[in-house]
Amino acid sequence: MKIAVLGTGLMGAPMARRLAAAGHEVTVWNRNAARSAALADVAQTAPTPAAAVAEADLVIIMLLDGPATRAVLLDQGALAAARAGACFIDMGSVDPATDRALAAMAQARGCGYLDAPVSGGVVGAEAGTLSIFVGGDADLAGRMAPVLRILGRPSYLGASGAGQVAKLANQLIVAITIGAVAEGLRLGAEGGCDPAALREALRGGFADSRILELHGRRMVEGDFLPGGRSSAQLKDLDNAMVLASDTDLDLPLSKTVQAAFRDLVEVQQGADLDHSAYWLWLNQRS
Repeated sequence: MKIAVLGTGLMGAPMARRLAAAGHEVTVWNRNAARSAALADVAQTAPTPAAAVAEADLVIIMLLDGPATRAVLLDQGALAAARAGACFIDMGSVDPATDRALAAMAQARGCGYLDAPVSGGVVGAEAGTLSIFVGGDADLAGRMAPVLRILGRPSYLGASGAGQVAKLANQLIVAITIGAVAEGLRLGAEGGCDPAALREALRGGFADSRILELHGRRMVEGDFLPGGRSSAQLKDLDNAMVLASDTDLDLPLSKTVQAAFRDLVEVQQGADLDHSAYWLWLNQRS
């Protein structure tokens, strides 16, 4: 297939490389041209989003949020430039309403549209082991499944927007679990346990998790270079809480962790740190 990738940051770049390695003809665009130029060994680079998608069978979108996605598809002309029959797959994390609206616009132009946000971070993007939450037309999702399997494990969740709702659920669980791991390790440290030894002791028991394995290691090693930025975690928490409010849900743990990440990002200058930097936020409070 001819595939355009719009957004080649931490996640988009390794995803583009995997698609190219699988034999697809890949064209890339990024707002920061240096990031797309770094993929010149495996992909063509385009000067604009519209130029990137002009000949594409499939357009993968991996942008920061809903406003950025709308700006690239609508204001910068990517949707208007796509040929009839092309398929757009939004693999970034945006609010469900944005993808539902864009799906309707794409359909009106004779294009397909799926929301398919991912979980697994940079490690998963590089290894092709991402969890992919797919929403939209079921038949289209089935046709796109082979290319999505190059990137990870796609799961169909339902109609347009369902993939983004699933990602919000994922992000609530991730954020709350990061908080739980940080607080558990902090309690252990204050009580006389070595945090690294405690983390190893917890593995294999009921407290074990992927978060304990990866983010817990970051905490005990002090490695907060971003795999998933705290600012992005807060954005997803904010979107999740809007959905909760719209559906009259009270989510007390989510409110608590949302407030913590807001303080980390907006007060403690942690926006560009990995979301495991909740550990730093907790230590600063203490």
